[in-house]
Amino acid sequence: MSSFRKPSLNWLLVFLPVTVAFEYLSPELHTLIFFSSCLAIVPLAGLMGKATEHVAERTGETIGGLLNATFGNAAELIIALMALREGLHDVVKASLTGSIIGNILLVLGAAFVFGGVRHKVQRFNPSGARVQATMLTLAAIALILPAAYHHLGGQYTLHAKRI
Repeated sequence: MSSFRKPSLNWLLVFLPVTVAFEYLSPELHTLIFFSSCLAIVPLAGLMGKATEHVAERTGETIGGLLNATFGNAAELIIALMALREGLHDVVKASLTGSIIGNILLVLGAAFVFGGVRHKVQRFNPSGARVQATMLTLAAIALILPAAYHHLGGQYTLHAKRI
């Protein structure tokens, strides 16, 4: 009974059926549906994080990290797939760009601030910085190559195959 009263984000799961009810009973209330779904997704993201932690305990650090990175962006992936299905390519590009910038600036800035609060002297890890810089370079290449191919004539080869 005491665990029922203790504070938890799981209380926000109440907004899951509320959101579904709003969607079917009052679909014109877009703002209310949006905020209700935002509140409902918070505990769902926490549960997904706990689930990947439990899987990581059994599968090991590497697969656990891969699962955490994959399912940590599940909401973004679902939104991108739905936007692509509707032909909203610019929305997907903006979402990816915002996610990358947000992760680079927000996460790095938060790490600096909270690291500085806890540890008065922070040390630079050159090996970790090299790994992160390499991953950032590979991500940039992976984003640039399709755009460069399309810009340099890839759209003509796609149209030529249809004829």
